[in-house]
Amino acid sequence: MKALSSVMAWCIAALLSSASPHTLAGEGHDHGETPAPAAGPALPRFTAASELFELVGIVNGKRITLYLDRFDDNSPVEGASLALELGGVSIPVENHAVGEFEATLQQELDSGVVAVTATVIAGQESDLLVGELDLHDDDASTLAVADAPEWKAYAPWLGAGVAAIGLIGWAAQRKGSVRNGQAGGAA
Repeated sequence: MKALSSVMAWCIAALLSSASPHTLAGEGHDHGETPAPAAGPALPRFTAASELFELVGIVNGKRITLYLDRFDDNSPVEGASLALELGGVSIPVENHAVGEFEATLQQELDSGVVAVTATVIAGQESDLLVGELDLHDDDASTLAVADAPEWKAYAPWLGAGVAAIGLIGWAAQRKGSVRNGQAGGAA
């Protein structure tokens, strides 16, 4: 009977020591609500850079928003003009603000890798920027993330708990066998 109470004490101690510190914190130790994760997948993006300029494009359906900065200090490029080609097709670009441009596609882009070429002219400086836009099927990536089971994060703890309880039970049984004179071949 004493061995059983010892096993129970071990089990309770193991459960309490494995509890998350957040569950044991008292009042005044709350760090507030966890911010909600962003809803939905991120929009496809591309970058093209040189020693002078860096261009970032964000594709949202048929609209492409472009941001042109200086490579060395990340400041928007003033007075720049921009010519854009996607997959060898010239896309008209409009200047909206300092370092901000917008382009509209005739039709949405197909899945796959699309070559991006941008010609930048800013005062006496000009440069050719080259990059790639990698478009993939959103349904496949969204399903892969959505189907990932959350239990995998807890599996190691669950396995360790089961192993500990099994080890404690084995030790208690072994200790009881020794007391009864059954261990070591003495029958």
